[in-house]
Amino acid sequence: MCGIVGIFNIGEQTPELRQKALRMSQKIRHRGPDWSGIYTGPSAILCHERLSIVDPESGRQPLFAPDKKQVLAVNGEIYNHTSIRQSTSDYQYQTGSDCEVILALYREWKANGASSFVPLLERLSGIFAFALYDVEDGSFLIARDPIGVIPLYIGYDKDGKVYVASELKALEGQCDCYEPFLPGHYYWSREADKGMQRWYTRGWMQGETVPKEELSYGDAVEEVRLGLMSAVKRQLMSDVPYGVLLSGGLDSSVISAIAARYASHRVENDGATEAWWPRLHSFAVGLKGAPDLAKAKLVAERIGTVHHEINYTIQEGLDAIRDVIYFIETYDVTTVRASTPMYLLARVIKSMGIKMVLSGEGADEIFGGYLYFHKAPTPEEFHKETVRKLSKLHLYDCLRANKSLSAWGVEGRVPFLDKEFLDVAMTLDPSYKMCPGKEIEKKVVRDAFSDMLPEEIAWRQKEQFSDGVGYSWIDTLKQITASAVSDEQMAHAAERFPINPPRNKEEYYYRSIFAEHFPSDSAARSVPS
Repeated sequence: MCGIVGIFNIGEQTPELRQKALRMSQKIRHRGPDWSGIYTGPSAILCHERLSIVDPESGRQPLFAPDKKQVLAVNGEIYNHTSIRQSTSDYQYQTGSDCEVILALYREWKANGASSFVPLLERLSGIFAFALYDVEDGSFLIARDPIGVIPLYIGYDKDGKVYVASELKALEGQCDCYEPFLPGHYYWSREADKGMQRWYTRGWMQGETVPKEELSYGDAVEEVRLGLMSAVKRQLMSDVPYGVLLSGGLDSSVISAIAARYASHRVENDGATEAWWPRLHSFAVGLKGAPDLAKAKLVAERIGTVHHEINYTIQEGLDAIRDVIYFIETYDVTTVRASTPMYLLARVIKSMGIKMVLSGEGADEIFGGYLYFHKAPTPEEFHKETVRKLSKLHLYDCLRANKSLSAWGVEGRVPFLDKEFLDVAMTLDPSYKMCPGKEIEKKVVRDAFSDMLPEEIAWRQKEQFSDGVGYSWIDTLKQITASAVSDEQMAHAAERFPINPPRNKEEYYYRSIFAEHFPSDSAARSVPS
């Protein structure tokens, strides 16, 4: 997981502006502790903080086209870069970086005189946020992946400069206003009047458009199985040791089980060679005796990972809250609760020399895994709600997973949100996903992978992450925050915090810490109400 910073539409380059960009980039160095790079051009500055996962030796950024006429800074992974390299053989690649294919595609787009960036961006299979500067004409292109797995923010100042950064802490106090860059969108300076433009569109995204039944239920199960296995295999692309987050719930267990099947080999050019790290490691976190831990151990024994159970105390969690809010950049109650154990776990993962982990985020949104989905009245309404949940994921679970891990320089990948797998999962007949009455949720996923998991895991009912790590964690947070915030403070909450006023004492407590770190109105508005 890397970090990028960009300043564009610069009228006059000065040493002070370059130093400003460096300070902004330094704020997000935790995302990329392996190398720092900066480019200063006629009307732009690009900074990059690198976490080296693919091509550690030569893939430092910003990346340059062979003639230096285009410059690129990327946070992300392009899983299909090998096939893109083969289809852009006229381009003289300078590195082995998976991200350099974006430059090749841009050069091809420019040579063809194309009018839309949609075909270019659709060719990318991966998670990404990037900024590309064209030295020839001073234009720039900014884009973000379909679901928003990778964070990105865009800002503006009164002089007309445009800012972009991986985290809002780089923009706080540096420009007049900023906002989250929308997932599945791009911004092209030559069409600045159009603002952010959507490039990722699918028929299933229209709430009223429900996929028609084309597959039998058995065929749907097989499609899910093959599609997710392909997604995991794609996302194991790595030149460094990796692991899996194994909570003991269904979603992380499925991802871990698939990864274990492929982990003994590296995927290269659609072939395989023996992996140079010997075993797949799995990680679980929780208070001692937490429900998730025993289940995670069962899965690890079944799939054969080197398993690590990380225990934390309630006091250690409480001590970390202030730092957690700084790194995850939100005051959303559920996100803070769940981010704290993940933040503590990420530090242990990094200490073991592992720089990338696979995780199970996204399954509940795609397959209706939350318990309230049992109440869906029709397949149409079920489908609409999955679409709505996916559209907000960048503000919640994607944000939590990415920023909790990147606080310690660990990259998280989420195969359930793989672009190609979404084309499979979101076009299934929604009636196959429904769970009326006492029918267990996510049955299609359970049927697809029950042979890989212990029976008690494959058919285990969902637990909230923050409950699964230990029920007393939530109870203590409620008690601590209730005693720390007075009734009088709550009575005046809307006066102190007019943007998204806190609705309870726990939220007030987190909001107060957030405001210390990020006092601007832009920061407050970046968090969903």
